[in-house]
Amino acid sequence: MMRSQLLSAMMLALLVWATAPPALAQQVPLQDKPFAEHRIVLQLSDGDARKQALVLSVANNLLKAYDPDKIAIEVVVFGPGIDLLLAGSERRKQVESLIAQGVRFDICLNTVDTIERETGRRPEFIPAATPVQVGVGQILFLAENGYTLVRP
Repeated sequence: MMRSQLLSAMMLALLVWATAPPALAQQVPLQDKPFAEHRIVLQLSDGDARKQALVLSVANNLLKAYDPDKIAIEVVVFGPGIDLLLAGSERRKQVESLIAQGVRFDICLNTVDTIERETGRRPEFIPAATPVQVGVGQILFLAENGYTLVRP
């Protein structure tokens, strides 16, 4: 009887563990912008060069339209969109310039892990990019915390 109770308890614990939200999917803390009156999250899940240019243009235009201290901009890239943040990206200088102005770029580690599994090589990305475990999860987290989602 004792053995079956122990086995049942272990099975129940395993079931609870398997259905619990993953602890690894914790989001990156919000940007430290206490005076931000506007909060925008830009989604980039497309590898198209025109889409990448558009996202960078939108971020740049927002910085011009609002005082950089008055707006929090976060760009979340996942799927083919991570091409923008790869170390060899032709838009690297633009990205680093926006980062220097307070824009945060998040890169989805699930996508990075998938590429590594499929190619056998882990892609190198811009060191100033902020790694997040789940890109879409980060977007959800930001939206739940007052950010407006824009998908140019």
